[in-house]
Amino acid sequence: MGKIWDLKKHSGKTALLDESGISLTYDVLNTEANILAEKIGHRCLVFSLCRNEIGSVIGYTAFINNGIVPVMVNSHLEEALLDNLLKTYQPEYLWLPKDQIGQFSGMESVHESYKYALVKTGYSKTYPLFDELGLLITTSGSTGSPKLVRQSYSNVLANAESIVEYLKLDDTERPITTLPMNYVYGLSIINSHFLVGATLLLTDKGLMQKEFWSFFKEAEATSFGGVPYTYEMLDKLRFFRMKLPSLRTMTQAGGKITPELHEKFAAYASEQGKNFVVMYGAAEATARMGYLPPEKAVEKKGSMGIPIPGGVFHLIGSDGQEIKEPLTTGELVYEGRNVTLGYAECGDDLVKGDERHGRLETGDMAQFDKDGYYYIVGRKKRFLKIYGNRVNLDEIDRLIKGEFEIEVASAGVDDHMYIFVTDESMADPVRDYIIGKTKLNPAAFNTIVIDEIPKNDSGKTLYKELTKYYAG
Repeated sequence: MGKIWDLKKHSGKTALLDESGISLTYDVLNTEANILAEKIGHRCLVFSLCRNEIGSVIGYTAFINNGIVPVMVNSHLEEALLDNLLKTYQPEYLWLPKDQIGQFSGMESVHESYKYALVKTGYSKTYPLFDELGLLITTSGSTGSPKLVRQSYSNVLANAESIVEYLKLDDTERPITTLPMNYVYGLSIINSHFLVGATLLLTDKGLMQKEFWSFFKEAEATSFGGVPYTYEMLDKLRFFRMKLPSLRTMTQAGGKITPELHEKFAAYASEQGKNFVVMYGAAEATARMGYLPPEKAVEKKGSMGIPIPGGVFHLIGSDGQEIKEPLTTGELVYEGRNVTLGYAECGDDLVKGDERHGRLETGDMAQFDKDGYYYIVGRKKRFLKIYGNRVNLDEIDRLIKGEFEIEVASAGVDDHMYIFVTDESMADPVRDYIIGKTKLNPAAFNTIVIDEIPKNDSGKTLYKELTKYYAG
């Protein structure tokens, strides 16, 4: 268990710059991280309440580089959901924004740095940790599920090194944050760029805010990442008319972008001498599994590409045999050093070892073309990507049934969820409830009132019957 990053290697270079003009060199980042790690003093579990701020990044750096295991959660997670997670995992410390200390009365603040505070929780239970466990991240934490992905140090390093290789990253890069740190895509940007000594531009401002673009231009950002919804918004913002001479690379992951948008951004990048890189990944694979080389972005629109360096894809048919013929659908299986250890659903699971052994059944149905480029064509299980956040539709149904005790069925496509109810008076309360629970953009959610939820003879909901209400 060594350090992921050799921060001293980039001595004197700027590691972090925020929109207020505060900057930290790699030397200062290393010093602040070591001070924080020494305050804790031993390997243990810490809940890190994430924002795209300097203090948040100092904490993450301290934990990962010193054998302290962080659970990465959004600082805006609903209090009741956070409390449930804390009771489930009993962390020794919280690393949180100072303005949230009031939420945790009776807990003692023992260290402060850059608007963040280290708070000792006082939980009496300490769960043993597997030696290689480096990091815990939620699969769909917006609904408060206690299921966490267990990532090892070698998972994080292998995936970061692979990303550096295929994006050709170096110390001149200046990525700007468009994604939260508690989301594997956002975290992978930090992991890979710290390896090469790049400068991370930190902002919690969104793409729709003028301040974001002012900071982008002033700080000369070279890249940003986005989920499909990001690119839908950019298209509406007349992004293609913006003058962004410093921009080199746009990356996209977190769900399948429409072929039309893919083509639009690929063509823009080609004309402007920039790179548009579509990628494929999951928290269970640390972050990335596939990428579409930018020179193929126009030609292979709709494809998520080829395996990342060090990774291998297989397609498995319904008969359990590997598919060798192009344009034949099967389940996508990935192999690589970045395949994570497995899940944790309670504190006792934190001592578990490697349960996946480098192989991940993705649950995505895919095909490859004659040139070996892969295309996602559907999903084996019921979940959607809502603006990059994976949301389990069965979990949504359970939440609604538990709260309202009504018949319900949820369905949809990425970025658009449709919740079917049979009582018109429940349509708005149900929609408001799920928006509040997920904390995702309200535009993604619609309720549809129908006479009855279609079911088969054994009482199972016929979800395919619902597609006629929203497809086409």
